[in-house]
Amino acid sequence: MSEPVYVSRATISRLKGRVRSAVIPAEETPVLFGVHGEIAKHYGVDMAAEEPHATTIDYLVAAAGG
Repeated sequence: MSEPVYVSRATISRLKGRVRSAVIPAEETPVLFGVHGEIAKHYGVDMAAEEPHATTIDYLVAAAGG
């Protein structure tokens, strides 16, 4: 078996509530993840108490569309 060509190194930290910070390669600043809109509503999240951020699914859809 050959050696991997690339191994992504990412770290994720929970900041507050559902907000997470991800340090990912090639980005100078951490990327924030959270919930918003219909996803927050689905999970019963009180958005008055949460800071809205893109979800992981938002990033996956954007990446797949590229």
